[in-house]
Amino acid sequence: MALPVMLTQAGQITVHLADNIMVGQLGTAELASVSFANSIYILGMVFGIGFTQGLTPHIGQSFGKGEHYKVASLLKNSLFLNTIVSLFLTLLMIAAGFYMSYMGQTEQVVLLGREYYNTILFSMFPFLLFFGLRQFSEGIGITKYAMYITLSANLLNILLNWILIFGHWGFEPMGVKGAAVATLISRIVMLILFVILVFRLECYRRYVKIFEAPLIQLDLVKKILRTSIPLSFQNLVEITAFSMSAVMVGWLGEVSLASHQIAMSMSSFSFMIALGIGAAATIRVSHQYGYGDYKSMRMAGFASIHLSIVLMSLCGVAYILLRNYIPILYSQDPMVRALAAKLLIVAALFQVFDAIQLASLACLRALADVKIPLILSIVSYYLVSLPLGYLCGFVLDLGTIGVWIGLLLGLLFAAALFLWRFNTISKQLIIKHQML
Repeated sequence: MALPVMLTQAGQITVHLADNIMVGQLGTAELASVSFANSIYILGMVFGIGFTQGLTPHIGQSFGKGEHYKVASLLKNSLFLNTIVSLFLTLLMIAAGFYMSYMGQTEQVVLLGREYYNTILFSMFPFLLFFGLRQFSEGIGITKYAMYITLSANLLNILLNWILIFGHWGFEPMGVKGAAVATLISRIVMLILFVILVFRLECYRRYVKIFEAPLIQLDLVKKILRTSIPLSFQNLVEITAFSMSAVMVGWLGEVSLASHQIAMSMSSFSFMIALGIGAAATIRVSHQYGYGDYKSMRMAGFASIHLSIVLMSLCGVAYILLRNYIPILYSQDPMVRALAAKLLIVAALFQVFDAIQLASLACLRALADVKIPLILSIVSYYLVSLPLGYLCGFVLDLGTIGVWIGLLLGLLFAAALFLWRFNTISKQLIIKHQML
């Protein structure tokens, strides 16, 4: 079950890597501008993805109980909510774009970054609706179709990057804006393909056929919102820490920001693999929770944690061994390459902690335990990661590496807290069940 999700996530980040590699050929300022624009855009996108993820535990638990009419009703109400939220986030991020010039970046980075940002914003709506359908599909245990769609759209994105960024097949070179247009087109295609499958495949159509009036059921809307809103803010807390770290790195200049983008791109690759395992964990843990088999639920949760640790540790070893070669793919600037190689060592060190916190959080999400993890995230990232990143980077004068040390310590703290909570809750459920 995890493999299709892992390939889906890896496919998405592969396109992100391809974007950075192709844009990196244009120059250091161009690579830094895309990093800057994405550090803002990703705030809205991750908030929206977190909102769509609030559906999965409810779908999984209802599916585990055999309540298919409830699954259909949850899907119907979530589609309405996801549409409203995606439109709201697009408008909010448009407003945020007016403040790009006040974030301490160079004039050229802001100019190029705004060109990229103003285009990619419009991919928010189709991408989040696609994600909402994907969360429904994962909730009923089907992961392969999202993989097929994502991988196909990713190939299209890479082709369009080549055509639009550099100007091939009769098109004028568009530079960084070409990368944004390619992403926009591919995300529209992703949504269209999934909608077609929903109406053509019986595994999905069976739920659409039992849609009932009214469109909005307040009890289900409230149920979804009780998990979606905390998950949105939990995702936002984590990504804000990383985005603010990117802004702090930008204070150190274009070389530092470009190097940060290279190391973060590679770290995001292993992050997406672990995120795929986490999605499978959410499915299995929520299904077993719905069945009432708490021992199997706990076993599934810890299996995902162990698998995530192994795979991300292997990625960490690869980053260390290839640290002097990976930056060559992105930049011709020797200063960027040298700093990126050092950052990849720090990135390798936090792979294990990132694996634990991702998988543990996915297990807690399956149990619809979202409020306490939100508080734990705030402590880990706002009270540990960002302050220590500033302390190490600027007070202790360690520069970009110091900012990354702050990220490392924040992930360590989050991993310990989330693992402790899942271990405690799963034990309590087993003991309570045995006493009945």
